[in-house]
Amino acid sequence: MNTLVLILLVVYAVALLALSSRRRGGGAVDYLLAGRRLTLPAFVATLVTTWYGGILGIGEYAWRFGLSTWIVFGVPYYLAAVIFAFWLAPRLRRTGAITIPDLLATAYGRKAALTGAAAVYAATLPVAYLLMLAVLIEQVTGWPAVTAVMVAAAFSAVYVGISGFGSVVRTDILQLFLMYGGFLILLPVALAHTGGLSGLWAALPPDHRSWDGGLGWQTVLVWYLIALQTVVEPAFYQRVFAARSPRVARSGVLVSVAMWIAFDFLTVFTGLAARVLLPDLVDPMNAYPSLAALLLSPWLAALFTLGLFATVMSTLDSYLFIAATTIGHDFSQRSRDPRTEKRNTRLGLALSAILAAMGALIFDSAVQVWHDVGSVVTSTLLLPVLAIHLPPRWRPSQSGAVSAMALAAVTASLWILGADAVGYPLGVEPMFAALAVSASCLLIDHLRALRARSTP
Repeated sequence: MNTLVLILLVVYAVALLALSSRRRGGGAVDYLLAGRRLTLPAFVATLVTTWYGGILGIGEYAWRFGLSTWIVFGVPYYLAAVIFAFWLAPRLRRTGAITIPDLLATAYGRKAALTGAAAVYAATLPVAYLLMLAVLIEQVTGWPAVTAVMVAAAFSAVYVGISGFGSVVRTDILQLFLMYGGFLILLPVALAHTGGLSGLWAALPPDHRSWDGGLGWQTVLVWYLIALQTVVEPAFYQRVFAARSPRVARSGVLVSVAMWIAFDFLTVFTGLAARVLLPDLVDPMNAYPSLAALLLSPWLAALFTLGLFATVMSTLDSYLFIAATTIGHDFSQRSRDPRTEKRNTRLGLALSAILAAMGALIFDSAVQVWHDVGSVVTSTLLLPVLAIHLPPRWRPSQSGAVSAMALAAVTASLWILGADAVGYPLGVEPMFAALAVSASCLLIDHLRALRARSTP
């Protein structure tokens, strides 16, 4: 099977480079947002694929904790995305911004924009996705982890850098068909071996049939708070800013939610089938590849594996480009020369690929990366970014916004570092503590503003 996968991967890599090489002229907006010309099909394809790069992590979680995977990684994100579609998407498209830090700069000033840019960079540095892609490459080639990580990072940076966001969108359209096709091949075969959905359900351990997977309500609740990251998710904002119109932005998010529900059905039940058919699996992150190797013919298993590669790479390239944009557009002194901004963004691609590779060699669980990074970033950005859409008199000051973001990031980080064998300090998730600090900063800032306005 590995030989067949390698053949398909070579064809796939050539296709990615060919799609990326279709360059368009124009300025920085063309490179960073594909000229704000995304149609509804292109918008849906790039948003749906970008939101699913953690496919091996979903398999890992479903194997370990069962149906709660849908409760944790599905339902809260649907709700947050619907809120985003109706409340934020149209008005964001009308702003003319390119990034989240652009919004922060307009509302609070340059310091707030730089603080927010640091959080965006942490959120989009694709450590978890590079880790998963490297795991797939190791399985197919037998290369050591360092080689797999370096090859994955370098190739992603090269094909994305050719024409920027346009490369991401065009390759995402191909990757959409591959990611759905892979699971449409595997799940029916898996259900045939478990006696259908009813047989699969009956064979699961009791905890895997429970709503929380035996983890408890607080662990599930924190994922609902992490799902609020959707309303400050850089990938959502980038695609909304790139949409052809506010209507395309809103409709695109809603159509994407419907497609995510369908894909979640495929992935979660495939993970449950892996738990039943491979109960002694040593590394649950390999649940999907191991199930495909067990049940499918070599050619079908190779096609499924290619689908996994496409699913991971569709998110890896998107986040890598957002991280590069953060360096080239938000951290750099912006230039009126589009060539300078493109050059800075390409340098950001190289730097981000190197940093992501270092992170992928340090961490060994994609789910843990999502939890820790999501806790820090969501608590940092959530309240100040949402406050941008309040009436001016209710918005925080520049110092209030910066304080709320910085102290929330520090609190969440220290809370995570302070965890021991028993758990987090005081038994409280870092997200709760950091959001409380952020809210307190904004409340104090608002009270000061009221006092200043009432003082003669």
